[in-house]
Amino acid sequence: MRRNVAMDCGWGRLIFAQTFDNDDDIIDLLRAEELGRRDIAMYVPDPHVLVSRAPDQLFIDPSMTYRLELHRYRPRRELIPGIVVSTMADADEADEINRIYAARHMVPADPELMWANQRTRTFSYLVAKDENSGAVIGTVTGIDHALAFDDPDQGTSLWCLAVDPQSPIPGVGEALVRVLAERYIGRGRDHLDLSVMHDNDPAIRLYKKLGFRRVPVFAVKRKNIINEPLFVPEPEAELTELNPYATIIADEARRRGILVEVLDPEWGEMRLVHGGRKIITRESLSELTTAVAMSRCDDKRVTRRIFERAGLRVPRGKVASDEASDAAFLAEVGQVVVKPARGEQGRGITVGVIDPETLRRAVELAHTYCPDVLLEECVDGEDLRIVVIGHNVVAAATRRPATVVGDGRHTVAQLIERHSRRRAAATGGESTIPMDDVTEETVRAAGYTMEDILPENESLRVRRTANLHTGGTIHDVTAQLHPNLAEAAVNASQAIDIPVTGVDMIVPAVDKPDYVLIEANERPGLANHEPQPTAAAFVDLLFPETRGEPRAWQPPPPSSDR
Repeated sequence: MRRNVAMDCGWGRLIFAQTFDNDDDIIDLLRAEELGRRDIAMYVPDPHVLVSRAPDQLFIDPSMTYRLELHRYRPRRELIPGIVVSTMADADEADEINRIYAARHMVPADPELMWANQRTRTFSYLVAKDENSGAVIGTVTGIDHALAFDDPDQGTSLWCLAVDPQSPIPGVGEALVRVLAERYIGRGRDHLDLSVMHDNDPAIRLYKKLGFRRVPVFAVKRKNIINEPLFVPEPEAELTELNPYATIIADEARRRGILVEVLDPEWGEMRLVHGGRKIITRESLSELTTAVAMSRCDDKRVTRRIFERAGLRVPRGKVASDEASDAAFLAEVGQVVVKPARGEQGRGITVGVIDPETLRRAVELAHTYCPDVLLEECVDGEDLRIVVIGHNVVAAATRRPATVVGDGRHTVAQLIERHSRRRAAATGGESTIPMDDVTEETVRAAGYTMEDILPENESLRVRRTANLHTGGTIHDVTAQLHPNLAEAAVNASQAIDIPVTGVDMIVPAVDKPDYVLIEANERPGLANHEPQPTAAAFVDLLFPETRGEPRAWQPPPPSSDR
């Protein structure tokens, strides 16, 4: 067996402690950990002894090790539908792996190093793809111990299992684990180990289902800012009660030494204190946003007028009045969106109205949320949200309506229920698909009923709007954003005179200049736009003295078609 083996995985080094004869050598390696990385000393024989040698710098990782004896593995009778698992094919897929890492709050890896590792047989980087779109929706890394250090036990290990939280396809994690295990069975290996956080119940259930069992194997890590949640006391109870949109701000503030006082956890209201400065926030809404600016965003009629006066493009529209006038506008534009003049989270909105009777019902629905109703021309394109903080673009993302994928066995209603549970789990309960008349009508318009069995691999949109609170998904496009769209979003924020806003557009493509502005949100959900530094930019705005590196969006490099 080779000695003193430490393998660079891109996100940090994996130190195989059983290959070291001297604890001091392991401690020296962990002390030399690079900034922004996470080294792991795995298979430490006596972790308590190792930590006792440097208690101010090291800690025992509160994870559990599970092992699958590969000779006991039982393959699945049927393939998991809609998923194709393969080896990482090129450096572009390494970037996609990092995108999923970021979405799961994992440390990213150097793409070039991942690609170099992949070209050895020691590492196995697998990606799961959506069979229909080809999009990367999951990843896992395997390490062959026999090739890494001539392991006499013929072991292997699994690392960095991650699934895109926006993927509607079930079973991605299981498919990745099974393919990795079966590859190592083909090599004649003995077992597959993995380390999982002690409270990650969904992952533990999956591993037990596949036959993994706990083994007394421990890891040691270095005390650093990335690992801080693993070795510091739990935050105050009120901080744990905050929703994800307030939590991301509280975490960023606390990292900078800003005192966070929770005033109303259910409301997401906090007081942030640094030096002599105090600012009250409710999620991304703060005292820096004036009541006038907030009222301009609150009434979509006013927002439209401000945008038009600023020379920005908006869809044709009118305030709903009598049925004849409304029907005439519908006939003029062909298809409309009906929305309450005041409201949020997509409530009361009907998209794609094409006939007078549907228009009448849509107006009645919107009236239940607001006495004033707005009709707008329905413009085809992508639903784009641009987050502007301090009149600088910080993030951009497209939003897509809730969609389920058939497996040939479950009804539409069952698929919606399952997908809704996954969305709720991925968003801390913020995103669910309502089982209401709008969902049923959307399904019916596509030619199905809730009791129909959706064919295998067929995608079905079950909501017309892309609002995240009704199960929509969000996809980061900051790197592709056309400068014209960024400029329009900044001009919109300046016209309203609002320091933090989410500007909504419909665009033919995010890398093209054309757009129409739909509305501006005075309290955009910053947690929806990770890995972009939205929370950091927000805290920069509130407490500029704590600011680090510049966080504003940079335009993409020019290309021939722009």
